[in-house]
Amino acid sequence: MPSFLAFLVFVLFHGASNAEPSSELVYQLKASVVKVHVATRSGGHGVGTGVVVGKDLVATNCHVLANAVGTKITKFGDSFTPDALKADWKHDVCILRFQFLDMKPVKLGDSEALKYEQAIFSIGFPGGPPRPQTTQGKIKALYPLDDSQILRTDASFVMGASGSPVFDNDGKLIAISTFKSPGHDAYFYNVPVKWVKALLSAPETESLKTDISPFWDTPEEQRPFFMRVVLPYQNNRWLDVKKICQEWVSNEPDSPEALFYAGVAEENLGDLSKANQYFQQVLSLHPQHAATLIELGVMANRAGKTDEVEKMHVALKAIDDELDDEFTAALNPTKNQ
Repeated sequence: MPSFLAFLVFVLFHGASNAEPSSELVYQLKASVVKVHVATRSGGHGVGTGVVVGKDLVATNCHVLANAVGTKITKFGDSFTPDALKADWKHDVCILRFQFLDMKPVKLGDSEALKYEQAIFSIGFPGGPPRPQTTQGKIKALYPLDDSQILRTDASFVMGASGSPVFDNDGKLIAISTFKSPGHDAYFYNVPVKWVKALLSAPETESLKTDISPFWDTPEEQRPFFMRVVLPYQNNRWLDVKKICQEWVSNEPDSPEALFYAGVAEENLGDLSKANQYFQQVLSLHPQHAATLIELGVMANRAGKTDEVEKMHVALKAIDDELDDEFTAALNPTKNQ
């Protein structure tokens, strides 16, 4: 198990690169982002976002298209109707094929080599504006699922942004914005580009009909643990969090997120020794796990260990100044109420 000094040194020398993408890069990518329109069976109109991922190919979320009576995309005032569809309904990734789309595909990145606190940005149509909007953020969590991993970022999105491309700061596609947790303090989740790549070689269909729900919209007990834990965690239901995490850790013993939530549950239930054990396991897997660093700093502050608190300030500043601000707020919760 690494010492505090060991992971502090790691953080200092492996800080996340948070340089913003150039305005020129963002402008170029916007040319490959389209608005997706669907006609619903009730006569309504739905809107989402898509991104060009190959010659005449546009990726979006399947839930934007599912069971619609028709769909099209628009760009620069022009409208295009697809000829066929490739669908991975379970993972909520769909690819529309067109003729003569004449739009430049984006570069496909690697969703398997991502890091906590890595800077990202998204381009989409949240709320259905006439022009695509850019939202910047960072990766806050990575959740293994099937053969890849789900990204949680702090780049928020609303209706109309489903299907928005998420890029690293080199402009490579790493994910698709897909779903969020309920409530005002929502978590924002993105499906990996690996699933888009896999779908490129899948067979085509011409039907938008499906009876398959995406993994995130299944009954509660069938959803991934990282979804099931959010509301109990946000509502301070620590016994419920502990119960979920016992099963989660049993199924995914090397998941830093499972270990983190287990640690938070034990901390709030009064077992600080066990909480510390969980947190140290997290840091052995991901030394830049900011939420864990903050929890350890808060625990050190409560114990009067001012030297460890100062070291934590240094570690968090090395990752991002905003994280140190978050830590300062956590140390003084009454000032933020």
